[in-house]
Amino acid sequence: MVRPALRSRSFRRIKKKLPGGAFITHYLKRKPSVAKCSACGSKLHGVKSERPIVMKKLSRSRKTPSRPYGGRLCSKCTREKMKEKVR
Repeated sequence: MVRPALRSRSFRRIKKKLPGGAFITHYLKRKPSVAKCSACGSKLHGVKSERPIVMKKLSRSRKTPSRPYGGRLCSKCTREKMKEKVR
């Protein structure tokens, strides 16, 4: 029996095959939900969705796009916002 802390469904269960042919179960934490645009709610491209321990090890350029509003607004909403600012 697996230890009680791992019996929760908050862990993903992954079956791994060992060299001898036996299967074991690995328990991994689930990934967080994808980042969404604050204006329209669509999925943000170029934004990682990882656990905090993994995000801490990534460089800033690999976490979010380096354009204005990168990681907050999608490209379409950013374009509209920039047009508004110019007018």
